[in-house]
Amino acid sequence: MTDPKQDEFFMRRAIDLARQAWGQTHPNPLVGALIVEDGQVVSEGFHAKDGGPHAERSALTNLGRSPKPGATLYVTLEPCSTQGRTGACCDAIQVSGVKRVVVGATDPNPVHSGKGFDRLRAARVEVVTGVLERECTDLNLIFNHWIARSTCLFAAKMAVTLDGKIACRTGESKWITGEAARADVHHWRRYFPGIAVGTMTVMKDNPRLTARLADGEEWCPHRFVFDGLLRSVADHNFPEVYTDKYRERTIVVTTSHAGLGYVRKLRDLGVQVWVINSPTQRVDFRDFRLRCVQEKITGVYFEGGAQLVSEIMRARELDYLFSYRAPVLLADDKAKAGFSGLRPERLDQAVKLADVRHEVFGDDTLMRGRVVYPEKLLLDETVFSLR
Repeated sequence: MTDPKQDEFFMRRAIDLARQAWGQTHPNPLVGALIVEDGQVVSEGFHAKDGGPHAERSALTNLGRSPKPGATLYVTLEPCSTQGRTGACCDAIQVSGVKRVVVGATDPNPVHSGKGFDRLRAARVEVVTGVLERECTDLNLIFNHWIARSTCLFAAKMAVTLDGKIACRTGESKWITGEAARADVHHWRRYFPGIAVGTMTVMKDNPRLTARLADGEEWCPHRFVFDGLLRSVADHNFPEVYTDKYRERTIVVTTSHAGLGYVRKLRDLGVQVWVINSPTQRVDFRDFRLRCVQEKITGVYFEGGAQLVSEIMRARELDYLFSYRAPVLLADDKAKAGFSGLRPERLDQAVKLADVRHEVFGDDTLMRGRVVYPEKLLLDETVFSLR
């Protein structure tokens, strides 16, 4: 007789294994697996990088022998049933002799979803599904979006006060949230292939846009700077992201309205420039998304400023939101709001979050979830009329 609590215990370990490759597997998913014999873990594995062995094959290989009768394989994602670069994991499981497989999440690809379960059951393998399914699905926000929608996940981060402000009327904003919440931001920076900010953020704050992790490692994703007129290149006081050792990872996203001389100046510095055709000085987010897909960039984490994040929401192009809230109250109408540009007249016209998760970091809280737009998004046409 199976023990659901025991299955959850071992699945939590499989989740921990999957996280060891945090941010390193794109466009593939994070997956962890382990083999249990007589109530003890005897082998572990995880998918380490794109093109490498899948977690199930890694766990079976690391065992170094055939599993004992009665062994159970735990894996966070449905085993693949088709022949890829490393072979179908269902085949490897069948050959190994394992007769019980416990799975967390189902393959999000509708073409393959559930077929791995069917193949294993047809081979007389007991399959238990849905163990910590929500947690296992949450491992792969980017992969799930990429597979289900064939496009890049656009997520945004905002750190706000209790009344939704991101800065005092003077512009002071460091720091609204505490160290634990800011460390979590770096954790998510490491997960996303790209980080994006607007030109005012770069010019005012001069951010590095790298992930600084607890172990001292600094990692640089693709760093996008949205600058429709290339104002950030107008003088010689270049932002750090244009001159540091990671500058080749910086991509300035601009429009055809920017000066070609500024484009050449950036490229001479070693910075990439994407010129997006647009009738206005603003970058069209749909075209930017298409370019990301072409470049196989599966996820972008928008960190601000408030105008950039509000514009992408106004365009209905924001897919996911991370909202950190600090126990701070400004109560000032002239303090800078985190979001603007919409004009809902009823609550059912508001933007909402679905699949919501809550986390606590010291005195701060994080609410994150998938962005759901109303059927008709009412806009405040007086906002963003100039930039």
